[in-house]
Amino acid sequence: MTTKTQAINPQNKFQCVGIINRANRIFIGMVAVVPIALSLPAEALQVQITPTAPKLGDTLSVIIDVASQENVINPTVKVGEETYPAFAISPNKYRAFIPTTPLEKAEVRKVTVAGDRQERNLAVKVSARKFPIQRITLPPGKAGVQATDYELQQVKEFKALQTPEKCWNGVFLRPNKGRMTTTYGVRRYYNGKFANDYYHRGLDYAGAAGSPVIAPAPGRVALVGTVSQGFRVHGNVVGIDHGQGVTSIFMHLSRINVKEGDIVKAGQLIGGVGSTGASTGPHLHWGLYVNGKSIDPTSWQTKVVD
Repeated sequence: MTTKTQAINPQNKFQCVGIINRANRIFIGMVAVVPIALSLPAEALQVQITPTAPKLGDTLSVIIDVASQENVINPTVKVGEETYPAFAISPNKYRAFIPTTPLEKAEVRKVTVAGDRQERNLAVKVSARKFPIQRITLPPGKAGVQATDYELQQVKEFKALQTPEKCWNGVFLRPNKGRMTTTYGVRRYYNGKFANDYYHRGLDYAGAAGSPVIAPAPGRVALVGTVSQGFRVHGNVVGIDHGQGVTSIFMHLSRINVKEGDIVKAGQLIGGVGSTGASTGPHLHWGLYVNGKSIDPTSWQTKVVD
């Protein structure tokens, strides 16, 4: 098991093969967009957004086509004061990912896409979605497990990774064969009081203790943390950077089979199911993050995001 968590070096570049380190961080926000205009001149900036009828928890894929072949600066997607990065995916074509979460309001969002010396104004209605509710009763005076400052900082920096290369190809695999016990987005009442800032940020699998945990998609191992290092809540944890702002985190592991900097393939063993950290029994918590926000991994398991 790895016993050292490396610090992020924002000066190093990320690649999907070879020796790579952590890359630049980005500021993120919460919004989704869809074009208003249906007919534009041929030379205008072209934008395609999917899905066309998003709900809270969905990831919005913003595809931007630019006409110019010279001196092109990566387009930007801006919503309010937040700017999302766009990455090249083919000649003259870029993509930005927009995360949405259960903590957002279901409403029409406005966005500006700028690139190729042009600008498009866009809007989309992000619809509401019903998330399961749990009611938890805690004994008087009982305090939950508190995360360490070191743990919180390491995880925060990992989730904010921005790297230009796209590592995945195809749908994301199921990381464990156990049955799913808790879905994404579950909201909670604690002792009758609704937790406004809480939602379940991932999927839980009730795999047997020690059962294999695999990488759902290719990437670089960018975080390895252990209980002995102070990871009180996450327990033994592995984080994989899939590139272009997409990261996976795997919590409560009984063992870790990789080290930071390793390049992993889809289906490769990375650890075993456990109950370390803030856990009441053996299970795997898998969280999928887009530009630092926890989104619903389900659609990534059923639909290819190229």
